[in-house]
Amino acid sequence: MTGDTLRVGLAGAGPWAHKVHAPGIAAHPGTSLAAVWARRGEAAAELAGPAGALATTDFDELLAAVDAVAFAVPPAVQAPLAARAAEAGKHLVLEKPVAADEEGATALVDAVERAGVVTAMVLTFRYGTATRAWLDQVHAVEDWVGGEARWFSGTLVDTQYEGSGWRHDGGALADIGPHVFDLLDAALGTVEAVEHARFTPPGLWHVTLGHENGRLSTATLSMHTPVVPAVTDFAVHGPRGFLPFDASGDSADRYATLLDDFTRHVADDKAEHPLDVRRGMHLQRLLGQVEAQVADG
Repeated sequence: MTGDTLRVGLAGAGPWAHKVHAPGIAAHPGTSLAAVWARRGEAAAELAGPAGALATTDFDELLAAVDAVAFAVPPAVQAPLAARAAEAGKHLVLEKPVAADEEGATALVDAVERAGVVTAMVLTFRYGTATRAWLDQVHAVEDWVGGEARWFSGTLVDTQYEGSGWRHDGGALADIGPHVFDLLDAALGTVEAVEHARFTPPGLWHVTLGHENGRLSTATLSMHTPVVPAVTDFAVHGPRGFLPFDASGDSADRYATLLDDFTRHVADDKAEHPLDVRRGMHLQRLLGQVEAQVADG
């Protein structure tokens, strides 16, 4: 660290790195953008330039220059690189899904636990003030019987992410499923099983989740629905009524709150975080269960 400032390296130089990670890290009072790694040198240089950061295509060179690494790369790339970073003693800001599959997620969790580094998942909803207030309302009542979530957007019919192969391959389940499952889990109790899953081409997912206390929730997800603004609705229901929540909001503001939490945990040498890599592992298992149910018909 330089004084009280955490030197952060950014792995990835795509649209999300440009929109959220790089400006958020550069603007936060507790972090500095020290280095950018990308497979294409010109992409790394474009993102690193405004911050005066190191641009490199050598991941080891990035690791040598930073205290922590934030990732904005495909899941199959993130997991092995993040394991290398953890082994080098670097703290991690991890995108969702945490890996391409449960095997990759397990290997990353093992590396993190051996190293004892701080990790935080970019589950941006959970860092919103309105989200936390809604969850407080939910938790103040014990007799909710279920919940629901709807997320409709046109992200995958937009050209902005036309080069994002993992998003097109995994669809709404991979990209927004972790956000939705995480918030339903936080509201209604740990999800223990995927009760039902159905996929309708080109990109509509219907999922029913079974929670630890017998509650059920449903999620309907699509990133092929051309609606502006996106629909991001959640709700819980029970004998006392229906408590809705609109999860739309500014990802940049939520990312700043994430960095507040992350830098505080690093400063306090507190490796465990409620939204750490283990949370990513839990969500990865749920994604795998949904995929298996759909594959089995």
